[in-house]
Amino acid sequence: MQSIPETIKEVSFAILPVALVVFVLQFTIIGLPAEDFMQFVIGVLLVGSGLIFFLLGVHIGLLPIGELIGASLPRFGKVWLIVGLSFVLGFVVTVAEPDVRILANYVDNVSDGEINRHLLIYTVALGLALFVGLAILRIIYNIPIKYLLMGGYGAIFLLAWFVPEKFISISFDAGGVTTGPLAVPFILAYGVGVAAVLGGRKSSDDGFGLVALASIGPVLAVLILGILYG
Repeated sequence: MQSIPETIKEVSFAILPVALVVFVLQFTIIGLPAEDFMQFVIGVLLVGSGLIFFLLGVHIGLLPIGELIGASLPRFGKVWLIVGLSFVLGFVVTVAEPDVRILANYVDNVSDGEINRHLLIYTVALGLALFVGLAILRIIYNIPIKYLLMGGYGAIFLLAWFVPEKFISISFDAGGVTTGPLAVPFILAYGVGVAAVLGGRKSSDDGFGLVALASIGPVLAVLILGILYG
């Protein structure tokens, strides 16, 4: 488990560069009103505190439970159960991902409600869930990941010809936000847990690449949504 001092150090290195740049700009070029600048300072402190607790929670709870679930499911010996629960876990983790909600809120605001935030969240979650299930099938049947990646991105570029332009940008952003601080640790731990139980393979070889494959799903799902809207 990651210790509290290590977590504080990690968060500090992540936040301080941004804060220092804003401080320098404030006292050299920008000169924001004192009230606005104080809101920034308070925001930085709140973000730092929240990230420390969040990362501690991830290391204490999400990573161990993800790996334990992934290691326990293959013992039942039923592929449909493993894939079905992988789908469910991928869906609920994506719905809970903060980055996905931020993107959905921005898209909803910019489109004046034309692209509903809840519809976008569930579309992204469905796409990722389907490809998490596919990634677990790849682990079970030892399918080379390069074929799945080439097929997935081939489908993306094919669909992009038939989609309104605004949905192309949103779709690739959707693939990016699913690689956030909640979904990635859980999916990686879960995949490594599944791969570790399946004999004859290295768990690291199967666990890594799972997120790359899973992130194709949201891009495809949003592109299909764009075709339906178009």
